[in-house]
Amino acid sequence: MDKTATILVVDDHEEIQFYTEHVLADAGYQVLVAGDGLEALDVLSSSESVDLILADIAMPRMNGYQLYEEIVNHPQWVAIPLVFLTARAMDSDIRFGKELGVDDYITNPFNPDDLISVVRSRLRRAQQLAEVVGLGAVERTICGTDFSFGDLHIDVNRHCVWFRRRQVRLSAHEFTLLVTLAQRVDCVVPLEEIVQATHNIHTDFQDAGTLLRPLIRSLRRKLGYRTGEMGCIKNVRGVGYKLVAEVPEEERLNGVLYPLRASQF
Repeated sequence: MDKTATILVVDDHEEIQFYTEHVLADAGYQVLVAGDGLEALDVLSSSESVDLILADIAMPRMNGYQLYEEIVNHPQWVAIPLVFLTARAMDSDIRFGKELGVDDYITNPFNPDDLISVVRSRLRRAQQLAEVVGLGAVERTICGTDFSFGDLHIDVNRHCVWFRRRQVRLSAHEFTLLVTLAQRVDCVVPLEEIVQATHNIHTDFQDAGTLLRPLIRSLRRKLGYRTGEMGCIKNVRGVGYKLVAEVPEEERLNGVLYPLRASQF
């Protein structure tokens, strides 16, 4: 995969774009280019062969942060490693990029050998992760108590979920994730523990986050939350996720405070 991989370079500075393309081509990679985030999305939409993305942060129309958010919101792109290649070298920029979940961060000017080393390692890790998921994604049977938290109701035995009186259709992985959080309501469940339940694999914090982010986003959307809303699935940065109860609709409208609870129904 390494020598035939296709790299998408996203940068609005033509000289940086040209130099990066030259370095990658000399190393044997196929290279696609885009001038900003919007062009990058067009390239991704028209090509099925992008294996890794190198993106600047400060770009017109759509910056690198916005591009990353778009990518992780599309299931067909979320597994593509994204590395920021940028002149923004402040600790706060690097920290913010890593907290978003990007795969790596390289500052300009860069050493060509360092760039190729990062590209190779990220492509290799993406391939290993894909193989592990392919081998380990065994569906697990969940048995036990039904759960009721505010407007959220889970019938474990029938694999059914209702939220705000509406039945929600979930995939097996989404359902397993939700029940895993429900079993420890209002407690933070580590990413590694969640991915063990959903994908039946042992992995580290970073790879667990890569696997779970699209699943969390999809679950939130199916529950009816808008993009960017955490809703009842809270992210505890650097640790994992926790499920919290919302006030039931009829009590929310009446201004009644609803205490957190978990009960059978």
